[in-house]
Amino acid sequence: MTTAEERTIRLDSARAGRGPATWGQRAIWGVVTRLGDDAPRYNLPVHLPVSPPRPVDRVLADLTELLLLHDSLHTRFLPDGEDGLEQVVDGSGALPVEVRTGPAERSAEDGAAFLGELAGRPFDHTREWPLRVGLIESGGLVHRLVLTGAHTGMDYWGLGRLLRDLESVQAGETAVSLRASRPALQPLEAADVQASPLGRRRDEAARRYWIEQLTAGPRRIFREPAAPELADDPDRRFPNALLRSPALAVAVGRVAAELEVSDAAVLLGAASHQLARMSGSADVLFQVVVGNRFQPAAAASVSTVAQEALFRLTDADRDFEDAVRRTRSVAFGAFRHAAYDKWALDREVALLVEKGEAADHSYWWNDTRDPGVGPFDGVERPKAALSELIGRTELRWPTEFPARRNVSAAVDVLTAPGALDLAMTADPAVIDRAGMETFLRGVERLIVAEAIALGD
Repeated sequence: MTTAEERTIRLDSARAGRGPATWGQRAIWGVVTRLGDDAPRYNLPVHLPVSPPRPVDRVLADLTELLLLHDSLHTRFLPDGEDGLEQVVDGSGALPVEVRTGPAERSAEDGAAFLGELAGRPFDHTREWPLRVGLIESGGLVHRLVLTGAHTGMDYWGLGRLLRDLESVQAGETAVSLRASRPALQPLEAADVQASPLGRRRDEAARRYWIEQLTAGPRRIFREPAAPELADDPDRRFPNALLRSPALAVAVGRVAAELEVSDAAVLLGAASHQLARMSGSADVLFQVVVGNRFQPAAAASVSTVAQEALFRLTDADRDFEDAVRRTRSVAFGAFRHAAYDKWALDREVALLVEKGEAADHSYWWNDTRDPGVGPFDGVERPKAALSELIGRTELRWPTEFPARRNVSAAVDVLTAPGALDLAMTADPAVIDRAGMETFLRGVERLIVAEAIALGD
């Protein structure tokens, strides 16, 4: 039997203020507020063990330090006219916490079920802070911490930073000591920079880059879509596939070292080459999610900083190695223009689309991996040859999603224990299930074959 108790994390005299939302906050707020009941798919859920288990009051105190450290965790958003959004950082208030009591041996299972509840409903961004907290307790000790973040409050990189800061607090650090040793850029500070003359120049340069790339790119990437008759059906479902590959986790590092690029460039280059080969378009475009944490203060921030870069690779079908090598330099150029006023850019892109002058920009790439967490952390690296490991690849079809606007395909890269995951969602009007499998296995085989050629 599980029982529940309501507790609160109370803030008094925390940092407070109000001002324009940042570009990242505006971008994601615009997305989630349009989604309605589908908004929870943008929530950031995580449940993790508390080891060793800690008293409830101690865990609540740890979480209080996190709220004091990061302004985004006690921030609300208020629309300001037709084109404005204000962030309101509350200096005081209370965050509700639900504590559920049950057998310690069931804490992981109970935590997963609890997570589904917390993550399964949308946030009210005008009234609610962007964090939900649940605790699984047994005998007065917390065994499982259940968190759900709103995407307006943090992106995946911000969530990783939050969890690392939690570890530091559990080890004895405080908000004051962490702020002194690792200053983090707070959202109100970021908004000030973006409103400055330097920020406005960066915004204008980024939007100019986007328009140039969109004007130069192909109007359609898939020359022969799978089922064009489905394109006008608003009720069509987008399949989601998950490829889990131990071989890819081993091979990507070998190829990256040989070609002297990052493993992220290897994966994006392989995806570009495979998309070009399948689609019939030599030039491909991806909207690539970029963390935008190139400076230490931004890297220490728990906020929504990530935005999309427009990555256009020409002659991507020509040669795999060439595509990977050029991905590095092309990506650098694109990433320099990945911070901008999304609402202003959307208006410019809409005009291009209306005139029929915009390239197909409906393909998305999101490498969500935390650089500090590898697939073989805590898991033994396999000793089998790559030619054998590739036979252990698993492909599943976990779910389907409602139709998504301007999405032909969206691919996420994730770290799994002992493997890399490629998760793909696609519009069946453009790419059917067989095509999705061809794409995912094609990316894997390109990289694994290159690694085998280097010496298995």
